[in-house]
Amino acid sequence: MSETKTSGTKASETKRRRWPFVVGGLALILIAAVAVFRWDWLIPVVNAQASKALGRPVTITHLHVRLGRVPHIEADGVTIANPADWPGGGNFATADRLSVDVDAMAYIRARQVVIPDIAVERPQVDAQQLADGRANWTLASDGSSAGPGPKIGNLRISDGHAHVVLAKLRSDFNVDVATQDVAGQPSQIVASAKGTYAAQPISAQFTGGALLSLRDESQPYPVDLQVANGPTKVSVVGTIKDPLAFAGADLKLDLAGPDMSLLLPLTGVAIPKTPPYRVTGSLDYTAGLVKFTGMNGKFGSSDLSGDLQVDTKPDRPVLTAELQSKLVDLKDLGGFIGAEPGDAGKGTKRAAASSPAASNGRVLPSDPISLPKLNVADVHLKYRAGRIQGRSQPLDNMRADLDIVNGTVSLAPLSFGIGRGQIVSDIKLAESGQGVHAKTTIDFQRVDVDKLVTATGAGRGAGAIGGRAVIDGTGRSMAEILGHGNGELKLYMGSGGNVSALLVDLSGLQFGNAVLSALGVPTRATVQCLITDFVLQQGLVDARTVLLDTDEARVGGKGSIDLRDETLKLVLNTESKHFSVGSLPAPVNITGTFAKPSVLPDLAVVGARAGAAVGLGILLTPLGALLPTIQLGTGEDGACAGLLANAKAPPSVPARTPARPRR
Repeated sequence: MSETKTSGTKASETKRRRWPFVVGGLALILIAAVAVFRWDWLIPVVNAQASKALGRPVTITHLHVRLGRVPHIEADGVTIANPADWPGGGNFATADRLSVDVDAMAYIRARQVVIPDIAVERPQVDAQQLADGRANWTLASDGSSAGPGPKIGNLRISDGHAHVVLAKLRSDFNVDVATQDVAGQPSQIVASAKGTYAAQPISAQFTGGALLSLRDESQPYPVDLQVANGPTKVSVVGTIKDPLAFAGADLKLDLAGPDMSLLLPLTGVAIPKTPPYRVTGSLDYTAGLVKFTGMNGKFGSSDLSGDLQVDTKPDRPVLTAELQSKLVDLKDLGGFIGAEPGDAGKGTKRAAASSPAASNGRVLPSDPISLPKLNVADVHLKYRAGRIQGRSQPLDNMRADLDIVNGTVSLAPLSFGIGRGQIVSDIKLAESGQGVHAKTTIDFQRVDVDKLVTATGAGRGAGAIGGRAVIDGTGRSMAEILGHGNGELKLYMGSGGNVSALLVDLSGLQFGNAVLSALGVPTRATVQCLITDFVLQQGLVDARTVLLDTDEARVGGKGSIDLRDETLKLVLNTESKHFSVGSLPAPVNITGTFAKPSVLPDLAVVGARAGAAVGLGILLTPLGALLPTIQLGTGEDGACAGLLANAKAPPSVPARTPARPRR
């Protein structure tokens, strides 16, 4: 028993003497393993995990790790390839070195990935978007990740470069990016770009806050962006609140250029041509809404102010705006009616060589009307102009309510104030297989004759014009729309005005004086009543009623106007109110084309004065049905009502009176 106890004691002492050697051996083995271990041995695992996470091949050439509470990891020769099916293959991004600090304790405590610092040396990015919309920067994910995304702190970039190609936007530009240290503050991001955007030269400079402040909701993120896209200059300076969540902004936008139509690639909204402009205001973005408020600007000689917003959430953005102008110069609005906006000295002009009508002898506008860009966005615009100025124009103010939905345009109303009256239009335009379908109604409500006549410089007038014009047609130009259209034109005027101003100056007809001379009507005769009733069917105008009653004579007309080939076939008859040798004119034929009209008396027809009166009586017959409209149109129908009463009486030959000299 004693021997057994003794042997057990010796064995225990032997074990106690061996354990230092065992521990020492294990330590030596661990030291040897550490000495010979290479982190590069883990590269296949790292490559596989990164490739799986991004859905494309990812490789590194060397891996370095410094252990600690915040391990420091460095990867050399980082390459991220394009997707396997990308045309031409190639790489999306490379970097000479990627350094990352990882907060291990944050991951142990909350399974949260916290990266206090990232440094990237010489990153190279080749960002491409194909014509079909596919982009190589869209990264696939296996969907295995869960929980909140990583929290990233400071980002340092040295000598970064990106090449960006956007086929849909006809853009190809290079971007240089780096971070710069600011005393006592996190590094700022500085980037510059140069190349082409929307087929226009572009250059840009951007300075932003540190990436760490992107996630700091309590600190607005500062931005300073200066862009020159062709001749367009854009400046955006201010701060963004929680930019990763787009929670709001306080930005000042300054926009300037020679033509607002060049903004389409930048804004996605089609704008007609304008003269040189500059616009400033406050820019905000929240919940998918881009807001531009407190806007003030000038384009040409006109001013513009108001608020607008763009809802970017729908597939087709929606622009809503309320704008106003204190002063509008009509020459600045040429682009809104298909003409070239004029500058302050030249007015609105079109180059003669660019007009098809100028080369084929046609008068009606044949410039193509195109609406495809209107499908880019829906628009709801309310516009008011307090005062309108322009050479030889009678307009006082303007109101326009514009809606563009699914590419269909509605202007309802488009109104212009003229003295105490106004011209109110309801215009609808829509694409069709044959071009553009236009449906327009224009109401002339007590349009001030004095304003019209004074604008021509012909003198002064009185009274008011009322009536309505309707056109419904389809075509690729205004000439085609009228040449295939249906509609009507009714105009009425009570006492006042003068023949020369209305027939010659306002209409712009160069043969106006020839018409008056052929009819034997003095050029300064006072108008007592003017009534016209034209009907348009498939481009052919039927002059159902044409009546001009002056203090000297009464003129009636009939015939047709073919808008398809721009030809005239009109006959005018005159009944003089004072007997003279010249009071027996023959009917006047107006023929030829709009560009070269012919005005000739019909010498083969010689009628008695009574016969002329009977002819006019027949022409006046349809007027009874127009009286209610005349009354609603101007409210000054006394002379016209008296004329109607006389027209219903049997025609008679007035007693011969001594000749009276014409004025």
